[in-house]
Amino acid sequence: MNLPLLAVLAASTLGTSGAFDQQGRLWVARTGDNGIVLQSSADEGRTWTAPRQALPKPEAVEANGEARPKIAFGPQGQLYLSYTQALAKHHTGNIRFTRSLDGGETFSAPATVQRDRAPIGHRFDDIQVDPQGRIFLTWLDQRDNDAAQAAQRPYRGIAIYYAVSTDGGASFGEDVKLADHTCECCRIATAVAPDGRVAAMWRQIFVPNVRDHAVAWLPANGRPAAPARATEDGWKIDACPHHGPSLAFDGKGRRHQAWFSAAGDEGGVFYSGNGQIMRLGGPQAEHAEVAAAGQHVAVVWKEFDGTATGINAQLSADGGATWSKTTIATTQGASDHPHLMRRGAELWLLWRTADDGIIVRKLEDRP
Repeated sequence: MNLPLLAVLAASTLGTSGAFDQQGRLWVARTGDNGIVLQSSADEGRTWTAPRQALPKPEAVEANGEARPKIAFGPQGQLYLSYTQALAKHHTGNIRFTRSLDGGETFSAPATVQRDRAPIGHRFDDIQVDPQGRIFLTWLDQRDNDAAQAAQRPYRGIAIYYAVSTDGGASFGEDVKLADHTCECCRIATAVAPDGRVAAMWRQIFVPNVRDHAVAWLPANGRPAAPARATEDGWKIDACPHHGPSLAFDGKGRRHQAWFSAAGDEGGVFYSGNGQIMRLGGPQAEHAEVAAAGQHVAVVWKEFDGTATGINAQLSADGGATWSKTTIATTQGASDHPHLMRRGAELWLLWRTADDGIIVRKLEDRP
């Protein structure tokens, strides 16, 4: 059985993201009464600054399911926030961006990134900064589905678009379509490879309605190549699973990915990388995330055992050739999905719970 419904609904208000800045300070972003609340910690989560509002005016910010505000840093310490502004109609929104150039003291007026300003679904943003300091913002977009319906043409799901800023977030370029026929409510995963390229992975709707995953590179200039298939589960479902994938590259450029599938009516989370596919946990496992630093790879997921929810991990010090398994933390109440962060050669877990607040743990792998 799953967590009680009230606990699941409570978890939707706990959506939090985090990142370390260049000085090793940890920052977290979450929703608050007026939009986005920021806090930081200089001692790895033992103590925190007072909550601070990042938006100058109140906005409705999505933080449900796999949606939550995102935080990233530029090469000169710029602090970037992206989020989905929820509009009045259900499942509609704008992709918004704001930045701080003074260490989080002040923020720019939030700007809508997507060029399409119709009051439709622009949601589930993800942000990535490449080694040149270019900002890649990726999101799910409803415009092509609406155009197809108006022309009475069939169209599966929605689309993925992205935009790039080459001036530190002062402006963004045109909306570039990455793929048609993507799942409507699953998060997008983006990651930077060692050669500086940015990749995205998402749940794709393959004909006729197989909801597996695809992956593609996001060029900063020009049009992206056709996506490649990333998973082969053959999961046929006429609905959105609300379970997006996770993506990382190790120091040798090898791709590591984690995802959820219920193909064959048996739900679970899976990992692939270094030539292997590995099931993680049992049928209650969900919302896995993967990260890599050099040859250190970590995969974490949450799993309810009938009494408590735990964050379990598979850790590798050799690029995924061998693994050790551990349980990092547990809670009796509602909780957010686990979030992995990188600080230099270290990998860290961020997990927000209703009972214990923000939990921060360094992941210590054993070869």
